[in-house]
Amino acid sequence: MQSNVRDKVVFSSPKSMEERGQVAGMCVRKLGIKFPALIDNFDNATEQAYTGWPDRIYLIDKAGRVVYKSRPGPFGFHPEELKASLQQLR
Repeated sequence: MQSNVRDKVVFSSPKSMEERGQVAGMCVRKLGIKFPALIDNFDNATEQAYTGWPDRIYLIDKAGRVVYKSRPGPFGFHPEELKASLQQLR
């Protein structure tokens, strides 16, 4: 992908969870991601369970329940909806 080349986050596919963690850590640092990032297993069960493609934004409460799921992004992202869901969690 051009954006990956531009942002210098092009890596070979990791062969172990340790390598996957290292790649994820480098991406988080290079892209300046400021929120917690999690690593899926090689079976990508989390991606499949949460319909991670195309991009989505999820808000998960402390009990582990999905309280907000965006429409497919990036055009389906509506920050005001996420903000309202965050305010309801207070």
